[in-house]
Amino acid sequence: MWSLEYLTGRWQPGFHDDFFTGWIITGSYFACALLAALIATFHNHVGEKLAAKFWSVTTLLMVLLGLNKQLDLQILLTEMGRQIAHAQGWYAYRRVVQLAFILIFVTTFTAAFVWFTKSFRDLFRRYLLAFCGLFFLLCFIIIRAAAFHHIDALLEFRLSNVRMNRILELMGIYMIILAEFKDIMASRIRKT
Repeated sequence: MWSLEYLTGRWQPGFHDDFFTGWIITGSYFACALLAALIATFHNHVGEKLAAKFWSVTTLLMVLLGLNKQLDLQILLTEMGRQIAHAQGWYAYRRVVQLAFILIFVTTFTAAFVWFTKSFRDLFRRYLLAFCGLFFLLCFIIIRAAAFHHIDALLEFRLSNVRMNRILELMGIYMIILAEFKDIMASRIRKT
């Protein structure tokens, strides 16, 4: 029987990204979530239920990703997987499992993305920038969680003393924030 202490391995609860750019990214997630919640409330108030649901889901996702930014829950999951792999004797095959994980994610997410774009074509067109930001952000996070070392080396590259992974993560967040402002402006125009 595995104990919680065994499964969590080296991961410890607490703030794991507690430096300036880490807090900027965390704050950006929560700013994006707050703006999405306000937009969802507005769309719900004017009877645009589908748009309200989209921004509500975006709100929830941004809050979860903001919490994860500091708590590093993907590290916890990776550590738990590592401990289970060691205990069950298949640690030597972890790269195959990582590859299978990414392939399953990519296949599932691509299928869901195609289904959504066909089923909700108007909503997709309306929020294309937000969907691109979400897609970009989720792919980035899953690849980071898979912890392939050659990808980690690329993401650790520094541009003006800022690591590339931080730039890429902020790009995804700010694509969504830009889409939020675009929706606010479009809503104001429709309202007049």
